[in-house]
Amino acid sequence: MPESLAGFVIAAFALTGSPGPATLGLSAAGAAFGLRRSLALMIGIIVGVLIVFAAAAAGLTGLILAQPLLGPIVKALSVAYMLWLAWSIASAPPLAEGVSGDSPSFWGGMFLGVGNPKAYAAMAALSSGFVLAADRTIDAAAKAAILLAVMIVVDLAWLLAGSALARTMRNPSWSRAINIVFALALLASVAAGFL
Repeated sequence: MPESLAGFVIAAFALTGSPGPATLGLSAAGAAFGLRRSLALMIGIIVGVLIVFAAAAAGLTGLILAQPLLGPIVKALSVAYMLWLAWSIASAPPLAEGVSGDSPSFWGGMFLGVGNPKAYAAMAALSSGFVLAADRTIDAAAKAAILLAVMIVVDLAWLLAGSALARTMRNPSWSRAINIVFALALLASVAAGFL
């Protein structure tokens, strides 16, 4: 099973670390609001993706998205939140002015994790594509623990990458341009996830 473990870790890094609504949202929030004010968003995203993983491991992901009402409602609400997040990032004032608007929240992050179409595909692949233990409960628990560790590393890296732009974000013209680029990248990743 060492091959399965190595494969799972590599796949977890690739699937959770590639650009998408959550990772780009974290980087954009880090740039617009700073590291400290964006940690709640990161924790919420991780919790949301773990909920999706649990649903995928239990076989519920397909059932949820197949419901005539529930699937479209979850998708519509997640798109609405991502649009709000993109607007908040695009319109955030430079850090030197002090960000007085709402910081991205834990609940918003959780909703972003649960409503991210990329998360459903990735978690279904991770939950069903590898076997780490013969017992299903131990297998799911091991995968969830490894996934949690990988997501902390990956999401913190995206958040730090965005936060590294904080000094540049103190310049009003650069701040506006970078925020708009991040907001547009977030919107593009949302559109790609639904196409």
